[in-house]
Amino acid sequence: MKNIFLTAGLFLSQIITAQYNYPKTSERPVVDNYFGTQVTDDYRWLEDLTHPETDQWFLAQSTFSHSVIDKIPHREDLYRRMKEIQQMNGDSFDVILQRQNFYFYTKTKKSENLSKLYSRNLSTGEEKLIFDPETLGKNTQIVNFILDSKAKRAAILLSKSGGEICMLRILDLSSLKLLDDEIGPIWSEFPFEFTPDDKAIIYTRMSTADPNSNMLLKNMKSMLHVVGTDVKNDKILASREEYPELNALTEQFTRVYITDDNQYLVLTLSSVKSEMPIFVAPYSELKNKKIRWRQIVKPSDDITDVFISGDRLFLLTHKDAPNYKITLTSLSKPDFTHAKVIVPERKDGVIISIHNSKNYLYYSLGNGITRDKYQVSLKTLAGKKIDFPTGVNSSLSLNPRENDNIYCNNVNWLTPLTVYEYNPQQAVPVKSRFLNSESKYPDYNARYTVKEVEVKSHDGTMVPLSVIYPKNMPMNGSSPAYITGYGGYGFSYEPRFSARLSALLEQGVVIAVAHVRGGGEKGEEWHKAGMKATKPNTWKDFIACSEYLVEQKYTSPARLIGNGVSMGGVLIGRAITERPDLFAVAIAEVGMTNTLRSETTANGPNQIPEIGSIKNEEEVKNLIEMDAQSKVKKGISYPAVIIRVGMNDSRVVPWMPGKFAAVLQNSSSSGKPVLLYANYDNGHFTNDLDVVFKEYADIYAFALWQAGHPDFQPAR
Repeated sequence: MKNIFLTAGLFLSQIITAQYNYPKTSERPVVDNYFGTQVTDDYRWLEDLTHPETDQWFLAQSTFSHSVIDKIPHREDLYRRMKEIQQMNGDSFDVILQRQNFYFYTKTKKSENLSKLYSRNLSTGEEKLIFDPETLGKNTQIVNFILDSKAKRAAILLSKSGGEICMLRILDLSSLKLLDDEIGPIWSEFPFEFTPDDKAIIYTRMSTADPNSNMLLKNMKSMLHVVGTDVKNDKILASREEYPELNALTEQFTRVYITDDNQYLVLTLSSVKSEMPIFVAPYSELKNKKIRWRQIVKPSDDITDVFISGDRLFLLTHKDAPNYKITLTSLSKPDFTHAKVIVPERKDGVIISIHNSKNYLYYSLGNGITRDKYQVSLKTLAGKKIDFPTGVNSSLSLNPRENDNIYCNNVNWLTPLTVYEYNPQQAVPVKSRFLNSESKYPDYNARYTVKEVEVKSHDGTMVPLSVIYPKNMPMNGSSPAYITGYGGYGFSYEPRFSARLSALLEQGVVIAVAHVRGGGEKGEEWHKAGMKATKPNTWKDFIACSEYLVEQKYTSPARLIGNGVSMGGVLIGRAITERPDLFAVAIAEVGMTNTLRSETTANGPNQIPEIGSIKNEEEVKNLIEMDAQSKVKKGISYPAVIIRVGMNDSRVVPWMPGKFAAVLQNSSSSGKPVLLYANYDNGHFTNDLDVVFKEYADIYAFALWQAGHPDFQPAR
């Protein structure tokens, strides 16, 4: 009997691999015992990214993928069209700051791929190029920048080819020359700032710059660097080792910042968990050898953000308020139980974020589709709605220490981003004169329809679904459709305008966004309903929304393209392993498809609050359930799959998507292609638009080919 099964298995394997001659991936079983449940991993050997065999395997997969994709017609047309759509809005702006009568900003010109640093004289309108990152080498990118108080120096965070392990350089704005200081390594998302006297910079230093080190995102240290001195002499302000009294976890990120009134230092211990420990100390402590930190917030307080003004402590909290509220208490003697409610919880929306200017506090009220902006006077506590146009309004202060000027990005599904400026004394938002370019977009609202619906999921819960489709489209199931979702960390998938998705729309493709549980569209309860034990709701909501598109004749399973990115790898990975018949194509981008092994990676322990730990017997069951790799079975007819991986990715290590590609290639009986699209010029993402558009032109051309679009069928 045993020999019969072996023979059948070999025959099945020959059928699976006959259609595409994939680079050979050997199966070398490793069996893990998770509290009595055994799980076999045939591709553990791919986790050693430093081994020459693994390196050659990724290279072979990349070469093979391009040999298939290069035969698809009109890829270059898609690429060119994405570039054209991007250029219709002219130049695009990123980080924007104000000092006195000058704006400073990073800007990507419509004819260029990477952003550069500019200044603008608000009196004369004169613009000046300050810094081009590629003077330091090709593919060098500006990630972020800050200014000192007098705009004498800029500190610029730089990366290479989409990598997120960055270095900080200081630019003298008079001579436009870089100082010798090289500060880092610093993770791409970590903030940094000058001290009030402009003599030093506070930043968070990573423990290593080795992308293959398991310590990459552990044991962070908040540091003080005096400009012009050796970084070896930088002072430690907070860390797990030097400050054991903080009880910081290895994976928590230390961040120190200074309140706008320069009275206090604030320390946060952050992770993917929004509720974090927060400490304060008088600013005068900065001169001491060791800072005496005082804890004011515990994770159990359910506080996700604070703003400090003098002795006033403003809190953004979901304690007894799943849709959040803003309260006020004393910093010297915090009393959260009796804190004054400044902005009560709303049932018609979720308070998403707060930020401040010199005299005002601003907050966003959103429902996943729109985000309105409100202000609260710090003097009177009186509040009002700001009359920004309808849509998603995301604002930031231009210089909260000096003035009340803010800028706001307004965007919708079919309306490109427009920047507005606002000052409470003027009361009316105005379209920014200098932070917008002349738009040459067609009227997308005349061409396409946006429908916001709610779909009944597996347990009766109504899940929001956004559908964008061409007007007068035949509702007979013949159109290709692209559906995406996320469902993690309480992050809301709000409307945004996308050049690449617009190019898909122009191909007659229906675009759909499933606002699944695990996100924050309906508040903290919506988030909790899609994490750890409830994580299956995330992909089951996605499946329900996909079924809706088929039932309503927007598309059919032979035309349906499913997509998931990063944490969305759980969503798309489990959707196609649970319902392989529902999708023609799956696009898994830098996806977390092997949650059982996540904790072994540098970024893994940071994910425990969201997905659980393999060291916890109860949580292991959840991790097994959401692990897409172990759910792939031989002989199942899976859809065509393209798996994007950035070889410079330190968030989701390349071997995780790589292993998912390997198991699908060796298992699927559908005869449809499974491609590993390994990009050596990218990380988890990149700011290089040329890399982005070339990548998505390839991926979308593949998807349209497999979804039966007539313009993307290779010649036989």
